[in-house]
Amino acid sequence: MSLVIIFLLWFFSSPFFALSQPTTSPQDFLLSCGDTVGLTTGRLKFLPDKDFQSLGNTTTLKQPGLLPILSTLRFFTELQARKYCYVFNVTQGDKYLVRTTYYYGGFDGGTQPPVFDQIIGGTKWSIVDTAEDFANGLSSYYEVVVAAVGNSLSVCLARNNDTTSHPFISAIELSKLDDSLYNTTDLNKFALSSIARSSFGDDARISFPDDLFNRKWNSFKDLNPVEENKNKVNPEDFWNKPPAKAFLSSITTTKGKPLQIQWPPGPLPNSRYYIALYFQENRAPSHESWRIFNVSVNGNTFFKDLNVTTNGVAVYGNEWPLSGQTNITMTPRDDMSVGPIISAGEIFQLLPLAGTTFPRDVAAMEELAKHFKNPPIDWNGDPCLPWENSWTGVTCTKSKHTRVVSIDLKGFEISGTLPESIGNLTALKHLRLGGNKLWGQIPEMKTLTALETLHLENNQFEGWIPQTLSQLPILREIFLQNNNLDGQIPDGLWKPGLNIQVSPGNRLTQPA
Repeated sequence: MSLVIIFLLWFFSSPFFALSQPTTSPQDFLLSCGDTVGLTTGRLKFLPDKDFQSLGNTTTLKQPGLLPILSTLRFFTELQARKYCYVFNVTQGDKYLVRTTYYYGGFDGGTQPPVFDQIIGGTKWSIVDTAEDFANGLSSYYEVVVAAVGNSLSVCLARNNDTTSHPFISAIELSKLDDSLYNTTDLNKFALSSIARSSFGDDARISFPDDLFNRKWNSFKDLNPVEENKNKVNPEDFWNKPPAKAFLSSITTTKGKPLQIQWPPGPLPNSRYYIALYFQENRAPSHESWRIFNVSVNGNTFFKDLNVTTNGVAVYGNEWPLSGQTNITMTPRDDMSVGPIISAGEIFQLLPLAGTTFPRDVAAMEELAKHFKNPPIDWNGDPCLPWENSWTGVTCTKSKHTRVVSIDLKGFEISGTLPESIGNLTALKHLRLGGNKLWGQIPEMKTLTALETLHLENNQFEGWIPQTLSQLPILREIFLQNNNLDGQIPDGLWKPGLNIQVSPGNRLTQPA
């Protein structure tokens, strides 16, 4: 597993589970991958993924009693694709919870699930390795909180050096979050990769509709005493708006004794984390229904003199360094008549974003893909990032603001036209589209001042050669032979240092 893999990314406890009748669903994207008609699980309505993904193959698992959401999947056999992306229309600046669900089920005839990468936007999110969960009869899910940097958000799978078989996926859920949730983290720099989200002392698991943002809260219990809470909380009183059910029970201890919990239960990789802890006084309201204690994490002060009342309180830690086992200790003030108490917690690993591709470049590449009738099959998602998973034939800079510098699709048998928006790729150095079936007029490219090579030979372009090509200051090669061009070759293209090829196959005249 890589550093950013979610070590316990909480999963369905079993693929066998009774469903209730649907009521309503959050206004989000919920996809059942490989399904053809859609389905309802619990109170959530899932759409088939066919309108979001044309690659891969679908299959239905024959395991008896399997949860419907786990009974179908999509798997990707196209070895030439650098990534397989689902793209969702979102609102720029909004934040979203993304959940991907995987249940192997031996779809490929094997016994060991394949290992592969998953990508959110342009950032490698984690390695998907579900072998341990599958061996225990479990499905796995991974979560990340991310802000939309544009009007679309992509969730992609990709092969890595350990992939044997084919990447696959069972479901994708994308849920919009309110602005206040996790607002102490700069989501322009980081994504939040879920490690654990727990309700302490309760046996039940909490999800939508109790959590309006479709978050899943798992039960956490240890050897400490559990007490039921007698007071209700209002989720709107908390930035992160935890569900009221997360406060129904709490872990506590006796008077004068520190409360110690080892949570999350497993060791963490050396990294920085966002921690949110939730507390509520469980006794009936009175002049004594409050308690004060210090909170420490691995011996370091997390919050001092925390005053917990019947209304509940939450404390947060940003960029908190953790490694290995995590121990949370709550130490009561000397005059307290009761011990400390804790109701729930969330912890995320901070995932540094890989940067951004220049938005005008993204828009121009998306427009180019629309004008091509049959672009390479992986022309979806971010065209540049991650760099090792850029679009086929596309080369980009490795910089904070990534730019497209080369498009090389020679001999790909692509048909379609070359749009005017190609001129928005102002960092482009090489445009090599020879040996395809492109037609129409060559667009104006006067803004491509970094262009060095322009190869459009052996296509079906028609019309004249744009005069503005002669204004490009460092252009050194123009290959236009074997098209249907006519008219006069611009005067400025006959100059020392510029290699221009226009014949055979055109009806062009040289300047007098």
